[in-house]
Amino acid sequence: MTSPPSSSQAPLIDTSPDHTDNEHELELQQALNKLQTFLTFFGFIQTSLITTTISWTVFLVIGVVTPITLIVYSFCSDCAKYQIRQFELEILFSQGVVAAIALFCVSRNLGKYGVRKLLFVDEYDAYAVSYRKLYIQKINGFFRGQAVWLLVCLLLKTAREVTRVVYLHHDSWWLSAVYLTASLVTWAYSAIIFLSSAGLFNLVGNIQVIRIENYGKILEKDLDVSVYIEEHMRLAHYLSKISHRFRVFLLLEFLVVTGSQFAALLQTTENQGIINFINTGDFAVLSILQLVGIVLCLSAASKISHRAQALGSVACRWHALITCDSNDASQSGTSIDIKNTEAVNSTGSLGVNNSESELESDFVPFAIHNQFASSTSSYHKRQSFVSYVQSNTGGFTIFGWIIDRMLINTIFFIELSLIFFVLGKTITITLR
Repeated sequence: MTSPPSSSQAPLIDTSPDHTDNEHELELQQALNKLQTFLTFFGFIQTSLITTTISWTVFLVIGVVTPITLIVYSFCSDCAKYQIRQFELEILFSQGVVAAIALFCVSRNLGKYGVRKLLFVDEYDAYAVSYRKLYIQKINGFFRGQAVWLLVCLLLKTAREVTRVVYLHHDSWWLSAVYLTASLVTWAYSAIIFLSSAGLFNLVGNIQVIRIENYGKILEKDLDVSVYIEEHMRLAHYLSKISHRFRVFLLLEFLVVTGSQFAALLQTTENQGIINFINTGDFAVLSILQLVGIVLCLSAASKISHRAQALGSVACRWHALITCDSNDASQSGTSIDIKNTEAVNSTGSLGVNNSESELESDFVPFAIHNQFASSTSSYHKRQSFVSYVQSNTGGFTIFGWIIDRMLINTIFFIELSLIFFVLGKTITITLR
């Protein structure tokens, strides 16, 4: 595969520095520093043997040893009756495995590439003011998403633990309060590890979506076709790197989450004892947490693939508009006013964004540039460019499998079939 052009090459977007550009660059750097501080605090940044040892020691103490101690030596008089310890040990195992996978995979990538390179926020992208603004919004959205989903799951977990303390703990209240606090802290730590890894992958995907959606705007510039091909090669190269770095993480997390969900389903449907919110409430909390993380990952992967595949239609539309308008101009014998045709809306008519605001906006005609309209030989260059883009759609792949909407629909129906199979083996209805 041909390597993409280096970042030292002249950018495709105007790079004349001004005071506003410097402010946005400073804000972007502050947002990246904030993200790096967050990841360092939770042990994702492992740059040396000391930091690696500290990170995994904290994970084992808070995420494994302390929860097991709380479960085994909990002050519960009816735990055996409700099978609470058995359920909680299985839940802890599932939550610990997904958190360990997340910590290992993400820390490995961050240790090799760093935050800025992992997000592909390099010097080449920093030239574009619009990129920097959107990067800052996505990074801030990462923190908002973490806070919202963690708060929702934490409220459910707190409700379950308080209910258990009220109905099953008959010792002193201060011991119950210590148990409640410790269980919530250990659970929140493991939950943050898992949600942060899923949110970071979602952030990487959203940043690449920004680059892909702005590719249509680059086509509206009066540049040579080879420049457009080089930029598309750069995008494809970045997507290939993302797939290589995160494919093991996404595959392992999906398999473990799927296995834990089926284990929870078997435990709750096959059990002949009492099933209530006290002993199986953690299954619901764990399911919500894990499904949120998997949805974040699959959403980012499918969005990358969908936007990358849409570039083929964008290139075809660009080629068709230029060809038709150049033919009309040559037949009528009139020249094209470049100043009038370059007055295009800043949103770009060739964008790949499919948001509601973009779909509801008014249609804006495409700007025709003199370079393509006046030269008949450029037709063959444009045609070869379109053929290249259509044959190199790209996207996020896991060992050759493109994660797109079709694959997600297939996975959904396979999972649904397995669920009905498990229910058919565990639940029977007797008709009298």
